[in-house]
Amino acid sequence: MVQSASATVRPALMNIEQVAERLGVSVRHMRRLVAEHRIPFVKWGHLLRFDPEEVDRWIEDCAVPANAAGWPGPR
Repeated sequence: MVQSASATVRPALMNIEQVAERLGVSVRHMRRLVAEHRIPFVKWGHLLRFDPEEVDRWIEDCAVPANAAGWPGPR
């Protein structure tokens, strides 16, 4: 079987323990984020998996820029 040049290799999905370690939080906290649908995840049967690229985008989307509007400035 020949792959086309446009085919991309996707990174392996991460399990909940790997994402918790990457974020520096507990597995219990990760389960809460999943239950509240606050982090992107893949439900595969009874398994939870996370796309590393989506997790990276989620981290970027959650970042608060310095001097964001509405935040108090220096006093």
